[in-house]
Amino acid sequence: MKDQNCAYCARGELLDQFGIFICDLKVSSLILFREQSHPGRCIVAYRDHVSEMVDISDEERNAFFEDVAHAARAIHAAFSPDKVNYGAYGDTGCHLHMHLVPKYRDAYEWGGTFEMNPGKTLLTQDEYEEMIEKIKRCL
Repeated sequence: MKDQNCAYCARGELLDQFGIFICDLKVSSLILFREQSHPGRCIVAYRDHVSEMVDISDEERNAFFEDVAHAARAIHAAFSPDKVNYGAYGDTGCHLHMHLVPKYRDAYEWGGTFEMNPGKTLLTQDEYEEMIEKIKRCL
């Protein structure tokens, strides 16, 4: 089930506004968040347009969390954060997804809740491609 008004479903220009598709995982997509105040920040978005974890079977939910853990392991291996914060929102987007936000001691927002889109750190296309390749090597 897809919704062509949803960035995670339609991809293309809608997704490009805030993210870059990296690859498909078992039941979700891995997306690099364009705003990189937290180096390595990604989103894991479930493959179908559902709003809540309770909208999928236990098996699918477990597979989604396996994808989240798989992505988190890759982020740890690629960027060596001190901690990864996990955020599940969707008040307006209504598509099941989770933000994986690497946090670094003595760096931006350590010890606090991450800002959704601070707009402080945007990269060049080459820098995004380097990050994506680094993540892919660690998957």
